[in-house]
Amino acid sequence: MSSNYINAETELETYAGNDLGLTYTAAYSQFKVWVPSAFTVSLVLYETGGNGSANAFLNSSDSGRIIPMQREAGGVWQARISGNLKGKYYMYRAVFEDGTMREAADPYATAVSANGVRSAIVDLRDTDPAAWDGDKSPQLQHPADAVIYELHVRDFSAHESSGMLNKGKFKAFTETGLTDKAGNALGIDHLAELGITHVHLLPVFDFQTVDELKADGEASRAEYHTEYNWGYDPQHYNVPEGSYSTNPNDPGTRIREFKEMVQALHSKGIAVIMDVVYNHTYSVEKGPFEPLIPDYFYRHDYLGRLSNGSGVGNEIATERPMVRKYIKDSLAYWASEYHIDGFRFDLMGLMDSVTIREITEELRLNINPNLLIYGEPWTGGDSPLATKTLKGVQRGKGYAVFNDNFRSAIKGDSDGWGKGFVTGEYGKEGAVASGIKGAIHEFTDSPVETVNYVTAHDNLNLWDKVLASQGLRQAANLPELENGGLRGGGDVEAAVHAANPYFGIDQHNILGNETVRRSLLANGLILTSQGIPFLHAGDEILRSKYGDHNSYRSPDAINAIRWENKQTFMPVFQYYKGLIELRRTHPAFRLHGRQEIERSLEFLRCDSGVVAYMLKDNAGGDVWNNIIVIFNANPEPVTQSLPDSTDCWNVVVDHTYAGTEAFRIVTGHEVQLEGLSMMVLYDGYGEPAPRAKIIEVHYDRPDGDYRGWNLWVWGTGIQDGQCDFRQMENGRAVARIEVVPGTESVGYILRLNDWEEKEAGGDRFIDCSGSEELIKVLVKDRQQMDGGDTDGPLQLTS
Repeated sequence: MSSNYINAETELETYAGNDLGLTYTAAYSQFKVWVPSAFTVSLVLYETGGNGSANAFLNSSDSGRIIPMQREAGGVWQARISGNLKGKYYMYRAVFEDGTMREAADPYATAVSANGVRSAIVDLRDTDPAAWDGDKSPQLQHPADAVIYELHVRDFSAHESSGMLNKGKFKAFTETGLTDKAGNALGIDHLAELGITHVHLLPVFDFQTVDELKADGEASRAEYHTEYNWGYDPQHYNVPEGSYSTNPNDPGTRIREFKEMVQALHSKGIAVIMDVVYNHTYSVEKGPFEPLIPDYFYRHDYLGRLSNGSGVGNEIATERPMVRKYIKDSLAYWASEYHIDGFRFDLMGLMDSVTIREITEELRLNINPNLLIYGEPWTGGDSPLATKTLKGVQRGKGYAVFNDNFRSAIKGDSDGWGKGFVTGEYGKEGAVASGIKGAIHEFTDSPVETVNYVTAHDNLNLWDKVLASQGLRQAANLPELENGGLRGGGDVEAAVHAANPYFGIDQHNILGNETVRRSLLANGLILTSQGIPFLHAGDEILRSKYGDHNSYRSPDAINAIRWENKQTFMPVFQYYKGLIELRRTHPAFRLHGRQEIERSLEFLRCDSGVVAYMLKDNAGGDVWNNIIVIFNANPEPVTQSLPDSTDCWNVVVDHTYAGTEAFRIVTGHEVQLEGLSMMVLYDGYGEPAPRAKIIEVHYDRPDGDYRGWNLWVWGTGIQDGQCDFRQMENGRAVARIEVVPGTESVGYILRLNDWEEKEAGGDRFIDCSGSEELIKVLVKDRQQMDGGDTDGPLQLTS
């Protein structure tokens, strides 16, 4: 424990301004840093980035120019330097009362030298690609419309079969028109063809364990191929990772290339989600916070020791005011400067529920109402945090959590032989049914509070897990891997070359293979269930990681996506593409609320390895009257009864094909399914009524402070409960309520957070009995009513 230890009870000055870090202009640069416990703080200006030296402070070739900073209210130290400092570097040097002197990079740095040694001064406008001002995030009508694809930047392009020039780099996403020898689209064009809506990128902020200079060097091809990490080891939270840049020595290049990647994905209609790690840092003493603010940013146990809920030695104290502010400032920066469309929180359980709630509300209200926010509702170990963001805490709060209950029910355990519904275990049907319903009778209030998945970057990927559950690891000659190498030593690349994970597949009957069928059944469940579906990159072309269940630092030989698999397993790709198109075309698979699901989804069977259900009565405004979805996890065929509402059913998905067009017809009141297959049928087209009326509530507060305020609504017929204000319009906060057509009125209460306060006047009601599809309502604080022009009818409520 340091002599400058700040315990949890210490009251420190806090700062509310939004100008911490560097404010650059050509005329001057302003530096502000929060170091409340320092005796004095100086700004040190450098001409160089430290030459990649881990000991930049002691680098005698550039000793730096020391400029004393002035202490201001709130524990902030400030210096304003005239002139254009672009191209220079800087650090902060703090002296504490016990005489300790520390030099560190700016925790709010937005640019750094190679390996993050020093903070860099750049003009961010110089880093904007052409037409960046015109870059627009793809818009989805509702979070249920998302189809997420989890991807590692390096994995995407590292393999020679990718055909990409900028292997392992952000710029690989800008390479279009690439095809294999058979003419199949590769790279970003493949993602667009597949039909996903969001790419979820594993950490792309600056992380610590990859030497950016070694990773970028072409002198040693072997070294180039072994510098790898997933990136869950934060160093500089507000800077892109340099090893993904074509020139980590130039601080502006990584920023520009990151923006080019985002712009390229947006141009294909694909939104970008960042995987963020605000629960721990890789290092404490050499991390972004400890040198300047000793112990404040980290959680401690009752003995004053670092707590370890992350499993990697430390956890960030998100509940402290300036830590919470840092996280919110960082996320707002990525969303605004880089046009990021969503955030996935690593070990969200270690972040206090108030911080997550405020992040969700404020980012949407102030920056982007359509931001997608979700995370892992668990920890990596015990933590003293009392207000963990665990499964169920997200109820009504506007963000989602991963549904590990559904995951385990589908596949069994994550790394071993354990089985689930699709891998041969009976008794999982009820848990699968709960997942299909969006867990609304389990831990969610709404289907869009659950992210449904079978596998992700952690643990065995889907193909390897199914092989393991079938006892086929040895038959596939998969190597025993550990910590990025072979257990017992040896050549990883040679072991991979000797393996044959696809040994049992008949190229003339790919979809007839048992392992293929089980994997398709698994993600077939995910893509047709209520909630937000999540796919791991490469599942659609049967990617294998050769049995490596923890490939966080394994070489490209393990992690790289092998693009030749697309042509080899084209029927599998087409099946995934068809399922995604089915989901995106038919709103019955994307219901918005609990009441809508309860009204529209009915189970027909849930036993003996079969789950069957019906989406009925033009569910969600679907043009198909009634849809039957059946999953048969038995190796042998089964017969399933069909409702007697019709004698003719149209098949759009079976063991041979998935899509949106009927390719065969079933007559009568039963159908036979092949073993290990799914089927989707519909009975006919209808003319559904409009899915919903929309009520826009425009809330006007004289103080302009909308933080924490939300609506509690009932009688909607779609989703009752908390309804957040999601955007600002003419200085007012706006919420959108979906209401089933035919509803006479909807009730609501204005409240602060979870009933900490509510507006006087009690229950209020909105008349929605008219024919209008959009109703705008202006609600004024203290029941003051006001009129004005709107695009639709304006109701005044009291």
